[in-house]
Amino acid sequence: MNYDKILPKFKYNLNPIENRIIVRKEAICSCCNEKTEFVYEGPFYSIEDVEVICPWCIEDGKAAQKYYGRFQDTSACEKVISKESLDELIYRTPGYSGWQQEVWLSHCGDFCAFIGYVGWSEIEELVNELEEDLDKIKRAYKLTQEELENALEYGSLQGYLFKCVVCGKNRLAVDCD
Repeated sequence: MNYDKILPKFKYNLNPIENRIIVRKEAICSCCNEKTEFVYEGPFYSIEDVEVICPWCIEDGKAAQKYYGRFQDTSACEKVISKESLDELIYRTPGYSGWQQEVWLSHCGDFCAFIGYVGWSEIEELVNELEEDLDKIKRAYKLTQEELENALEYGSLQGYLFKCVVCGKNRLAVDCD
Protein backbone atom coordinates (compact mmCIF):
# COMPACT_ATOMS: atom_id res chain seq x y z
CA MET A 1 0.00 0.00 0.00
CA ASN A 2 1.29 3.48 -0.86
CA TYR A 3 0.94 5.47 2.37
CA ASP A 4 2.03 8.71 0.66
CA LYS A 5 -1.51 9.13 -0.68
CA ILE A 6 -3.20 8.88 2.71
CA LEU A 7 -0.73 10.41 5.13
CA PRO A 8 -0.18 14.15 5.49
CA LYS A 9 2.89 15.67 3.84
CA PHE A 10 5.19 17.67 6.08
CA LYS A 11 7.35 20.42 4.58
CA TYR A 12 10.11 19.98 7.17
CA ASN A 13 10.00 16.19 7.64
CA LEU A 14 9.96 14.36 4.34
CA ASN A 15 10.27 10.71 5.39
CA PRO A 16 8.49 10.16 8.72
CA ILE A 17 7.42 6.59 7.82
CA GLU A 18 10.84 5.49 6.52
CA ASN A 19 12.53 7.02 9.58
CA ARG A 20 10.06 5.34 11.97
CA ILE A 21 8.93 8.69 13.34
CA ILE A 22 5.39 7.78 12.36
CA VAL A 23 4.73 4.06 12.67
CA ARG A 24 1.89 1.83 11.59
CA LYS A 25 0.02 0.86 14.73
CA GLU A 26 -3.69 0.75 15.45
CA ALA A 27 -4.65 3.01 18.33
CA ILE A 28 -7.00 5.75 19.43
CA CYS A 29 -5.50 9.24 19.09
CA SER A 30 -5.42 11.01 22.46
CA CYS A 31 -6.10 14.31 20.74
CA CYS A 32 -9.00 13.68 18.35
CA ASN A 33 -10.21 10.41 19.93
CA GLU A 34 -10.37 8.83 16.45
CA LYS A 35 -9.12 5.38 15.53
CA THR A 36 -5.84 5.62 13.64
CA GLU A 37 -3.50 3.20 11.91
CA PHE A 38 -0.52 5.53 12.32
CA VAL A 39 1.00 7.02 15.46
CA TYR A 40 3.76 9.50 16.14
CA GLU A 41 6.85 8.12 17.91
CA GLY A 42 8.99 11.26 18.16
CA PRO A 43 9.52 13.94 20.80
CA PHE A 44 6.64 16.07 22.06
CA TYR A 45 7.33 18.74 24.66
CA SER A 46 4.24 19.15 26.85
CA ILE A 47 3.34 19.25 30.53
CA GLU A 48 0.96 16.34 29.94
CA ASP A 49 2.23 12.88 29.07
CA VAL A 50 0.37 12.31 25.80
CA GLU A 51 0.09 8.65 24.86
CA VAL A 52 -0.93 8.68 21.17
CA ILE A 53 -0.85 11.41 18.53
CA CYS A 54 -1.97 10.74 14.98
CA PRO A 55 -0.25 12.46 12.01
CA TRP A 56 -3.39 14.47 11.18
CA CYS A 57 -3.46 16.08 14.65
CA ILE A 58 0.17 17.09 14.07
CA GLU A 59 -0.52 18.45 10.59
CA ASP A 60 -3.44 20.68 11.60
CA GLY A 61 -1.84 21.81 14.87
CA LYS A 62 -4.56 20.33 17.11
CA ALA A 63 -2.15 18.27 19.22
CA ALA A 64 0.13 21.22 19.96
CA GLN A 65 -2.84 23.46 20.71
CA LYS A 66 -4.76 20.97 22.88
CA TYR A 67 -1.75 20.04 25.02
CA TYR A 68 0.10 23.38 24.86
CA GLY A 69 2.95 21.39 23.37
CA ARG A 70 5.71 21.60 20.81
CA PHE A 71 7.34 19.07 18.54
CA GLN A 72 10.68 20.95 18.61
CA ASP A 73 12.63 22.75 21.30
CA THR A 74 12.96 26.30 19.96
CA SER A 75 16.30 26.74 21.70
CA ALA A 76 17.71 23.98 19.46
CA CYS A 77 16.50 25.50 16.19
CA GLU A 78 18.71 27.58 13.95
CA LYS A 79 17.40 31.03 13.02
CA VAL A 80 14.92 31.61 10.20
CA ILE A 81 13.37 34.72 8.68
CA SER A 82 9.67 34.08 9.23
CA LYS A 83 7.65 33.41 12.35
CA GLU A 84 5.28 31.32 10.19
CA SER A 85 8.12 28.90 9.44
CA LEU A 86 8.92 28.61 13.14
CA ASP A 87 5.25 28.00 13.96
CA GLU A 88 4.96 25.32 11.27
CA LEU A 89 8.07 23.55 12.55
CA ILE A 90 7.31 23.54 16.26
CA TYR A 91 3.52 23.13 16.16
CA ARG A 92 2.79 21.18 12.95
CA THR A 93 5.86 19.09 12.06
CA PRO A 94 6.80 15.69 13.49
CA GLY A 95 10.24 15.81 15.05
CA TYR A 96 12.93 13.16 14.99
CA SER A 97 14.58 11.27 17.84
CA GLY A 98 18.16 12.17 18.60
CA TRP A 99 20.56 10.64 21.07
CA GLN A 100 20.85 13.92 22.96
CA GLN A 101 19.10 17.17 22.09
CA GLU A 102 17.62 17.27 18.60
CA VAL A 103 18.64 20.32 16.56
CA TRP A 104 16.88 21.68 13.49
CA LEU A 105 19.08 23.21 10.82
CA SER A 106 18.22 26.10 8.52
CA HIS A 107 19.49 27.47 5.21
CA CYS A 108 18.37 30.27 2.85
CA GLY A 109 16.35 31.85 5.67
CA ASP A 110 14.07 28.83 6.19
CA PHE A 111 14.26 25.54 8.05
CA CYS A 112 15.67 22.56 6.24
CA ALA A 113 13.67 19.36 5.82
CA PHE A 114 14.80 16.39 7.90
CA ILE A 115 15.79 13.60 5.51
CA GLY A 116 16.98 10.86 7.85
CA TYR A 117 19.47 9.23 10.15
CA VAL A 118 22.83 8.68 8.47
CA GLY A 119 26.25 7.21 9.00
CA TRP A 120 29.40 7.95 7.03
CA SER A 121 28.53 5.55 4.20
CA GLU A 122 25.29 7.46 3.49
CA ILE A 123 27.00 10.86 3.26
CA GLU A 124 30.41 9.96 1.83
CA GLU A 125 29.41 11.18 -1.65
CA LEU A 126 28.21 14.50 -0.15
CA VAL A 127 31.55 15.46 1.45
CA ASN A 128 32.11 18.56 -0.71
CA GLU A 129 28.56 19.82 -0.18
CA LEU A 130 28.72 19.14 3.58
CA GLU A 131 32.25 20.52 4.02
CA GLU A 132 31.22 23.49 6.20
CA ASP A 133 29.12 21.32 8.53
CA LEU A 134 31.79 18.60 8.67
CA ASP A 135 34.49 21.13 9.58
CA LYS A 136 32.28 22.56 12.31
CA ILE A 137 31.60 19.06 13.68
CA LYS A 138 35.30 18.13 13.64
CA ARG A 139 36.15 21.30 15.59
CA ALA A 140 33.33 20.82 18.11
CA TYR A 141 34.26 17.20 18.84
CA LYS A 142 38.03 17.66 18.29
CA LEU A 143 38.16 14.94 15.64
CA THR A 144 40.35 14.26 12.64
CA GLN A 145 38.65 13.39 9.37
CA GLU A 146 39.37 9.69 9.92
CA GLU A 147 38.02 9.80 13.48
CA LEU A 148 34.87 11.54 12.27
CA GLU A 149 34.29 8.93 9.56
CA ASN A 150 34.77 6.06 12.04
CA ALA A 151 32.56 7.66 14.70
CA LEU A 152 29.74 8.21 12.18
CA GLU A 153 30.02 4.74 10.69
CA TYR A 154 30.70 2.59 13.74
CA GLY A 155 29.17 4.15 16.72
CA SER A 156 29.72 7.12 18.91
CA LEU A 157 28.21 9.75 16.56
CA GLN A 158 24.78 9.72 14.92
CA GLY A 159 24.28 11.82 11.81
CA TYR A 160 21.08 13.67 10.92
CA LEU A 161 20.77 14.70 7.27
CA PHE A 162 18.73 17.76 6.28
CA LYS A 163 17.98 19.37 2.91
CA CYS A 164 17.29 23.05 2.29
CA VAL A 165 13.68 23.52 1.14
CA VAL A 166 14.72 26.57 -0.92
CA CYS A 167 17.92 25.59 -2.79
CA GLY A 168 18.24 21.84 -2.09
CA LYS A 169 21.62 22.02 -0.33
CA ASN A 170 22.25 19.18 2.13
CA ARG A 171 23.20 19.94 5.74
CA LEU A 172 24.40 17.66 8.53
CA ALA A 173 23.97 17.68 12.28
CA VAL A 174 25.32 15.08 14.71
CA ASP A 175 25.17 14.14 18.34
CA CYS A 176 26.94 11.56 20.43
CA ASP A 177 25.87 8.71 22.67
